[in-house]
Amino acid sequence: MAASAGGLPSAAQALATAKSVGLITGFFVPRAAVPAAETDGPIGTALLAAALAACGVPARVAVDGPSAKVVRAAIDAAGQPVTLDEVSVGVRTDIDRLIDAWEAVGISHAVSIERCGRSADGRPRNMRGLDVSAWTAPLEDLYSAGSWTRIAVGDGGNEIGMGRLPADLIARTVPNGAAIACVVPCDHLIVAGVSNWGAYGLMAALAVLRPDWRSTIAPFLNAELDFAVTRAIVERAGAVDGVTARPEATVDGLGPDVHGALIEELARIAAG
Repeated sequence: MAASAGGLPSAAQALATAKSVGLITGFFVPRAAVPAAETDGPIGTALLAAALAACGVPARVAVDGPSAKVVRAAIDAAGQPVTLDEVSVGVRTDIDRLIDAWEAVGISHAVSIERCGRSADGRPRNMRGLDVSAWTAPLEDLYSAGSWTRIAVGDGGNEIGMGRLPADLIARTVPNGAAIACVVPCDHLIVAGVSNWGAYGLMAALAVLRPDWRSTIAPFLNAELDFAVTRAIVERAGAVDGVTARPEATVDGLGPDVHGALIEELARIAAG
């Protein structure tokens, strides 16, 4: 997409200088038989956060209560010490507290991955146009509050950061686009077919830009680990595929054969 061209390299160049990173993710699917957070977002977020932590860049992940179990399971499965910041839906003081906490620890970069943000009418909406504010805390207020550099990854137009695109573009190109388009902007936007892929592309680009990080990032840019994290969040936390709304180890209707092939190709690029 021409409107987002250059987003990945510019985001990677910015993140390559990070001192401390705060990430935001978690997209709740209320229509599932057992409502839960979707698989897209938490996996890529957990693996990117783990890779950064392994490289010596402290990382923490913010999430709201409805999606916290899935995100926690993803962080645990990724295997690195990453702080989880949980807020309650409808409790404004939680957001304010977290803004203060991120500023106190010196967050230099905020990265939002597959996180629904407010649309033009002030409400977060899923791809069907449903208002999901009952399950979605306004973490975009945290994202926009500090002096940190803002990076965003999304795939549908309703995610935090998509406000960087021209106002009418999402309306013209995405079903329900006029209603769902997120108005929250960012400094660097990565548009990907699947948001987890955007996180993996960012990891590969970091490995290219920072050869001193390359061998450390490599174990996290790994198809087997991706699938292990996917299985963990489904089996341990009940995550659902955002397209099928079923608790299965797929992401946006795609299985490990598709995701694995893409990750392996990115790993080859990252290896130089």
